[in-house]
Amino acid sequence: MTNPLAGSYAPASADGEPVLALRGVSKRFGAVQALSDVELEVHPGEVVALVGDNGAGKSTVVKAIAGVHPIDDGQMEWEGRAVTVHRPQDSQHLGIATVYQDLALADNLDVVANLFLGREITTYGTLDEVAMEKRAQELLDTLSIRIPSVRIPVASLSGGQRQVVAIARSLIGDPKVVILDEPTAALGVEQTAQVLDLVERLRERGLGVILISHNMADVSAVADTVAVLRLGRNNGTFPMRGTTQETIIAAITGATDNAVTRRAARTPRSEGEV
Repeated sequence: MTNPLAGSYAPASADGEPVLALRGVSKRFGAVQALSDVELEVHPGEVVALVGDNGAGKSTVVKAIAGVHPIDDGQMEWEGRAVTVHRPQDSQHLGIATVYQDLALADNLDVVANLFLGREITTYGTLDEVAMEKRAQELLDTLSIRIPSVRIPVASLSGGQRQVVAIARSLIGDPKVVILDEPTAALGVEQTAQVLDLVERLRERGLGVILISHNMADVSAVADTVAVLRLGRNNGTFPMRGTTQETIIAAITGATDNAVTRRAARTPRSEGEV
């Protein structure tokens, strides 16, 4: 099995061809129009934060890309060519890995068994535990993931450790794009830092990352681009560098006057300014 993180890559410029793109994507559930003409691009070595209020359509976009809810209108493109994704297997075969908020880890199994669940290595029809343990340790070492042992049950890991194990498992299939759904939700400060460090390492290795988050501090820490959804539509795409938090929040809420912008207006911008 090829090491999914072998080699070193420089982050690609956003001016190049995106590895994944949505073009005018729409999705309906009965009479409810969940998405309308959504556009999204993800380049190799780029972290795109997908943000928006509850009900903005973030989960629907993720599930459309992952093949859980096939799109009704528009087009998905993979490496510049149009593709059709009808089911999760189609998305996985393209090279898209999705880590949902519930992580879907088996608490009673150890780290090795969770990493290779459904993709076990066999030799002459029997599980090759030695090979799986060796490759599991190599993968975790490559990602600088620190856990006590690859043979301890996942139930004994902290929240942050469970999250990074779930992300590591998504890399077993050698994806080019990883979707992370609220990866730092309910984590403490140290655990959040551990997960964000891993996101940065994914970018450094040339993977495209879609980060769904409500936490603007996390978005500011790792995102290169912020795509805002509001009521199922695009409401702005911003480069993180040079864009204020007030601008992004205004796009999320649809209002230029809110508590954040008012607080910013009251905050002195330089010494001596009142």
